[in-house]
Amino acid sequence: MRIVWAFAALGANLVLQGASVLGGDWPAYRGPHQDGVSTENVQVAWSGDGPKVVWKGETNTGFSSFTVGGGKAFTQVVRDINGKSREICMALDAASGKEAWIADVAKGEGYSGGDTAGGGDGPRSTPTYNDGKVYLLTPDLVVHCVDATSGKKIWTRDLMRQHNGRNIGWNSAASVAIDGDLIYVAGGGPGQSLLGLNKNTGDVVWKGQDEKITHATPVVTTIHDRRQVIFFMQSGLVSVAAGDGKLLWKAPFRYNVSTAASPVVSGDIVYCSAGYGVGSAASRIEKQGDNWTAKQLWFKKGDEPVVNHWSTPVCKDGYLYGMFGFKKFVKGPMKCVELATGDVKWQQAGFGQGHLILVGNRLVALAENGNLVVIEATPSAYREIARTRAFTDKCWTTPAFADGKIYVRSISHSTCFDVSGN
Repeated sequence: MRIVWAFAALGANLVLQGASVLGGDWPAYRGPHQDGVSTENVQVAWSGDGPKVVWKGETNTGFSSFTVGGGKAFTQVVRDINGKSREICMALDAASGKEAWIADVAKGEGYSGGDTAGGGDGPRSTPTYNDGKVYLLTPDLVVHCVDATSGKKIWTRDLMRQHNGRNIGWNSAASVAIDGDLIYVAGGGPGQSLLGLNKNTGDVVWKGQDEKITHATPVVTTIHDRRQVIFFMQSGLVSVAAGDGKLLWKAPFRYNVSTAASPVVSGDIVYCSAGYGVGSAASRIEKQGDNWTAKQLWFKKGDEPVVNHWSTPVCKDGYLYGMFGFKKFVKGPMKCVELATGDVKWQQAGFGQGHLILVGNRLVALAENGNLVVIEATPSAYREIARTRAFTDKCWTTPAFADGKIYVRSISHSTCFDVSGN
């Protein structure tokens, strides 16, 4: 596929500048800190022919995004194995795109979009890389830990069987979250719906609460100097202490059919959103002594003007940037939204249900139609720097950025672009 890169009027070169280098991996869904932000200090410049294509390949069926660590790129797909449709974790050599190994983890059916081959649109969970291991959560709520070098299984925990689990319609789409020695998942039954597991053994370190899951991935963060895990459940936001699972605070939020976007945290403000007519809200988390409260700052009902279904925004300097809209707004816009008020600062049509990340002061966006677009992250106006047609089929996955390279995939293919300027 010939890549054509069109520069905006003032965009002769593209420059991505970030904070200090904290490593070149993109080890988890939405990056090293689950906030969609690259931590690399990178300058990128290329000619009008576009960024260098390192490799292209097939990643058949699924909306699993890439994670990158230990020299490999990981994602989940559906593949026919011995005449049966199976969900696998695929490890690719990050430099060449060649398949290093696969791990068979689940049946390849039971997803949403059942009109496609394999019983749906495929895996939606993204693998997590950590300390030489890869962690996966299957649609039927089985947690797998495999060796990142070989794909050999190390341990497995079945939340349905071992914890009286309760799944959700279209089955789970969440990814796991890891912090320190613990891995965080949701999906168990009463009294054990939220779990902290030892990442090396899979043993239960803590469990608690009686909550029903959504498709949203939990987020580990620090608010008021307390390390905590925020789960987006059917009752709303539920925050527990990372070390022992003690309940800290709740922010009630309506559930209707499907909730899939992760919470977004900026300082002491937490944003959440859901489609199907629900809407979005932001709450300020307050603490007095040992008492925690979530004070709602604003709530906007419905599918416009501020709503995310599964496309989670990023936050920079108090502003949300993301692809907002739902269903009938599939041609809908990218928007800049003031986090504290919910006010829309600008919008630009044509992105659909895609995803974006933040690399320094630039947004790297993969639109639903396969356009890869770079935009300046400023609340003053939409300022496009460059774009290319990366794919021609549906893209509902989040870009990954590691070692000066962008990893993107569609429903059927994947591409790695070198934007290091070397």
